[in-house]
Amino acid sequence: MAEPTTPTTEAAPAPAKSAAPAEHRLLVTSSPHVGTPESVPRIMHTVWLALLPAAAAAVWLFGYDALLVIGLTVAACVGFEALMLKARGLAWDEVRHLAFDGSAIVAGVLLAFNLPATAPWWIVLVGAFVAMGLGKHVFGGLGHNPFNPALVARIFLVISFPTQMAVYISPVDSFTQSSAERLELDLAEFDGQTYATPLGRLKDAVRAQADPAKVEAIRAEVAERYPVADLFLGRTGGALGETSALALLLGAALLLWRRIITWHIPLSFLGTTAVVTGIAWAVHPELYAEPLVYLLSGGLILGACFMATDMVTSPVSRTGMLVFGAGCGLITAVIRLWGGYPEGVAFSILIMNALVPLIDRYTKGRKFGETRRAAA
Repeated sequence: MAEPTTPTTEAAPAPAKSAAPAEHRLLVTSSPHVGTPESVPRIMHTVWLALLPAAAAAVWLFGYDALLVIGLTVAACVGFEALMLKARGLAWDEVRHLAFDGSAIVAGVLLAFNLPATAPWWIVLVGAFVAMGLGKHVFGGLGHNPFNPALVARIFLVISFPTQMAVYISPVDSFTQSSAERLELDLAEFDGQTYATPLGRLKDAVRAQADPAKVEAIRAEVAERYPVADLFLGRTGGALGETSALALLLGAALLLWRRIITWHIPLSFLGTTAVVTGIAWAVHPELYAEPLVYLLSGGLILGACFMATDMVTSPVSRTGMLVFGAGCGLITAVIRLWGGYPEGVAFSILIMNALVPLIDRYTKGRKFGETRRAAA
């Protein structure tokens, strides 16, 4: 019989330390585990691709000036994104990866859609800096910002530079016609006024309600100059993303098909706006327009489908999304009907962004394994 071996007293060699970088190490977390092929770059690139139909419509309607505004805004946002990432101490490899993950491109396109074709280059740069700095990186970057960066920049520009942000033109006659040439024709045609948007003229009617004759004249002008078909297709003035409802809906359909967004926020946003404006129209049809005009005018569809649905700044539960969208629609309708500004989408989304933590708190679902009685 072989004698049993005796255990050695020599210490076992220490295992070699793993040289794998942190991003390649296995991270073990508690269950449940949910796997998905989606990633930040894939989602963001899909979003800006969904915005291409609206961008093409803006270029078609406002010529090469619209192309310049969109291109400069996107380039500025990507540039400021890279600079701020580097200022936060990241290595250049990380900066290059994060700056081109698509989030800055989406912010740039959305900011451009909130600008008129006549926006000067310095307005674009200021807006891009505010969007990336005050709207995003001051809170810690992507995933930490409580407010939509493009809307933060829009509100900053509207309050700081109201004159430059309200110089709208009618659609150009040809792609080569500049905004200055189109603006000169508009000034001559409209007797010293720039091209008024449908919401702007409707707000003029509210302000002039003490003069029924003037209100009737404005209502007749709105009905003649802004037929519903033109509002749907985009043959009207406004910011670059406030024109073609058809192009925006095509992009929103792509996001719904890819399940990047759900129907809850857009439908509750648009539905609430339609209900409130419909009630106002039913009570005072001589003063307010029908709900379809409010739905197709301004940035309502852009905001409901592309900015209010931002997964970083919107609620996580479906019930919370419905509450969030309804709140946005209610505030938008109140501002448009009785507020000082003709448009209210940007203000409504930012206000509801601030309420998202509260909405999430009171609309969160039950924990796994928790009974309804215990949850209550």
